[in-house]
Amino acid sequence: MSKRLKIDFVSDVSCPWCAIGLQSLDQALQRLGEEVSADLHFQPFELNPAMPPEGQDVVEHLTEKYGASPEQMESNQEAIRARGESLGFTFRMDKRRRIYNTFDAHRLLYWAQLEGRQLPLQRALFRAYFTDGDNPGDHEVLVRLAEKSGLDPERARAILASGEYTDETREQEQFYLDQGIHSVPAVIINDRFLIRGGQPVEVFEQALRQAADAA
Repeated sequence: MSKRLKIDFVSDVSCPWCAIGLQSLDQALQRLGEEVSADLHFQPFELNPAMPPEGQDVVEHLTEKYGASPEQMESNQEAIRARGESLGFTFRMDKRRRIYNTFDAHRLLYWAQLEGRQLPLQRALFRAYFTDGDNPGDHEVLVRLAEKSGLDPERARAILASGEYTDETREQEQFYLDQGIHSVPAVIINDRFLIRGGQPVEVFEQALRQAADAA
């Protein structure tokens, strides 16, 4: 009998290790096949909540935030690109030139969960930013991705033009901060098992099996 697992995937749209973590989780779930049934929820986290709408140059941002040298940045970006490639995800670092505010994307993800289309929208957001270099804070981009994910584009446009789901999204963000989540990805299985970071497929597989055994 398949074990049902509740998985809360706390992440940000502009977090490359979150895209890697989702790829690893996907492949771990595929390995388990019918042994488990995943109830997956994407929960909001903003790496840069004070980022203005126009964003910031990515090199300037990483230098200011982490004090990274150009050599360190190049090495880190190559590590991310290689990890993504090994998991079937394409990072185009030459197209990711700016860091943007992602709060509206999180509001749209909140709505997408209510509509049962959160996973395709999350995947589309990662591809749009990391592969295509699109701005995940741009409303036209978000409406297009919503439609591509099987959501009503006019409803998406109306949500983005209003403050709808702002309070709910803020509450979810605060909840996970209060739980001690201060870096992402953070993947919580059945409210008990925590996996931090963009771990290899094997780490996710082991944690899923452990959670299934305990279920």
